[in-house]
Amino acid sequence: MGVSITDFFNHIESFMDYRSTVYDISDQTIKSNLCDLKLFENFMDENQHKTITGPAVMDFQYHLKTQRKNCGGSLNRKLFTLRSYSNYLRLQEVDDADNLPFHSILKVRQGYRNRPDALTAQQIKQLLDTIDRSTCLGVRDYAIYALMYLCGLRIGEVFGLDLSGIDLKTKDITVTGKGKRIRTLHLSDELFQILSEYLAVRTFFYKNEHRNALFISKKGNRLAIRTMEDNFKKIVLKSGLQTRFNVSCHTLRHSFASHLNDKEVDMLVIKSLMGHSTTRSTEIYIHPSMQKVRQAMEKLPGVIFMNELIKKGGVIFSFQELRT
Repeated sequence: MGVSITDFFNHIESFMDYRSTVYDISDQTIKSNLCDLKLFENFMDENQHKTITGPAVMDFQYHLKTQRKNCGGSLNRKLFTLRSYSNYLRLQEVDDADNLPFHSILKVRQGYRNRPDALTAQQIKQLLDTIDRSTCLGVRDYAIYALMYLCGLRIGEVFGLDLSGIDLKTKDITVTGKGKRIRTLHLSDELFQILSEYLAVRTFFYKNEHRNALFISKKGNRLAIRTMEDNFKKIVLKSGLQTRFNVSCHTLRHSFASHLNDKEVDMLVIKSLMGHSTTRSTEIYIHPSMQKVRQAMEKLPGVIFMNELIKKGGVIFSFQELRT
């Protein structure tokens, strides 16, 4: 007999408090965990499952895969949330929590994921030049996407930037990454100029100066991630790059890492700049340029029979003789 859905879902709020306090995870992760649990709760309610059983969880898997078209990674993440929640219920000694079936569910194999294309420096320029910087909103958007590329920031990190995180004297910016890990990045002269132009516009155009958010909307609120994504799609469409490349905001981060790698910057330095905990994460972002690929191939030894087939004690053929 399984755990009743009433008993199962009665502890979500305390679970969230426990996760955020003890594990110090980000607000975004908490939000994702809550969405996963609510999704499962709605599924159980809509399909009139009264208890948490193995067949019910399998039905949920089918639903995620066939109806919601979740990939392996998304499906595994949702089941990981449910598994973590069931562990919490066990620790709380909720009745029949030991009978929850989530630990019996195997991870789904993840298919090969195509990595976003890394753009060349010229293509980055083509993209950013599409933005109309004669308008206040254009100056803001130019600063957003220039910052994503020149600092290799995630869109969520840009969303969380505050005015108080910029030190105009030292030209440093404080970024809060995944897991609330904080890193300080130095602004290049070019990026410092771009941000200075935006800050001048922000002071003039946006009246709510008490807002600490760095990037804000016309209404004075912190600019939403969805707005940044939608605006970027329009810029990519206008630039014409979308016909040849899979371009998203995250492509700018990939380009940042790839260009540093092409300049032979140490992998540990790139890892630190990107806010990764291991170089394995950083390696995913490295896309060697075609120039680097060609240079590597040219380092191979020359084709041996262009000069000789036998070095010692044999007949030496010229290339011309080999053709006849």
